[in-house]
Amino acid sequence: MKLRSDELKKRAAQVGVTEEQLVQAVSGQSLSEKAAGSAVKNWLAGRDHPRCRRADIEAMATAVGCLPKDISKFTSQVRNHRGSQKKAKLVVDMIRGKSIDEATQMLQFSTKRASVNIGKALLAAQADAEQLGADTGELFVSEATVDRATHIKRFRPKDRGRAHPILKRTSHITVSVQERS
Repeated sequence: MKLRSDELKKRAAQVGVTEEQLVQAVSGQSLSEKAAGSAVKNWLAGRDHPRCRRADIEAMATAVGCLPKDISKFTSQVRNHRGSQKKAKLVVDMIRGKSIDEATQMLQFSTKRASVNIGKALLAAQADAEQLGADTGELFVSEATVDRATHIKRFRPKDRGRAHPILKRTSHITVSVQERS
């Protein structure tokens, strides 16, 4: 679950909630007053440091007067997928911007190996959204990325005592889901 800073800014401006009121809403949770001030500034600027927790999003949503699902996107990650970044990116590009139902159908019938792990990430993000009461019919894949991870290094023996390296590539898959406005 991640905060959508642009949506939070828009709703705060509509209601007339100031940055200090958001700091007051968040400071009672796990952050001190000073730490909450810098955290809210970072969150409004679009940075996720310190990481915005679910309790923080719920506190800011009540301060703004909306539901937490309205100012958040639901993110799931599969780390160290045994496949290269290029091959997984082909599948991720295929589902980006599609509705949840359409994306799951495409992944079920895809012959690519990465579609299994991307489907797991998609279903996990959908489950997070359902826990917060999001309408599953309105969910779509808002963000889907594949990042390079570490290489698994192996060696193939060759003639005259030599060895040639084999790099088995891995990748991190991130899928975010949010409701259509």
